[in-house]
Amino acid sequence: MKNVVIHQSSFIDECVAIGEGTKIWHFCHVQAGVVIGNHCSLGQNVNVGNNVHIGDGCKIQNNVSLYEGVTLEDYVFCGPSCVFTNDLTPRAKYPKGHEAWLPTLVREGASIGANATIICGHTIGRWALIGAGAVVATDVPDHALMLGVPARQHGWVCECGQVLNDRLSCPQCERHYHMDGHELKEKM
Repeated sequence: MKNVVIHQSSFIDECVAIGEGTKIWHFCHVQAGVVIGNHCSLGQNVNVGNNVHIGDGCKIQNNVSLYEGVTLEDYVFCGPSCVFTNDLTPRAKYPKGHEAWLPTLVREGASIGANATIICGHTIGRWALIGAGAVVATDVPDHALMLGVPARQHGWVCECGQVLNDRLSCPQCERHYHMDGHELKEKM
């Protein structure tokens, strides 16, 4: 593990792969079977459940729990205290086990705001932006801006994170997009 920083208060179980340049801060727990990519940052009090996969360049802020079944592709941002679930009908008396948990996939570059809740069994598209406090209970298209409870689409966002204008152009980096059916695509 080259250039990996792990605070002494954190626990890393056996059979964990941590990529080069990754930093794991105070009071984290990384459980067995986890794969963490290169140049990631796990803030204070992050729990990474068994067999979770985290891509390169991910930023996971304080108090986030990534439960078994969650996969983060490269450059995903998880804001402070955002929540992932993995069981639609949990019961303390009748635990189902990991075979019944539903997977959640967060695609490349997506950002999840502080205190958002991601209901399991869904995919959050590439470069999507989930607003703070939103509750995501459906699949999210690439580049979608999702706000509210339950989360609904309120526009489109650029790869750089800025909300696109009515012409589907970015006021920040000047990328231009167009609709291809129901998908937003960058003009080349």
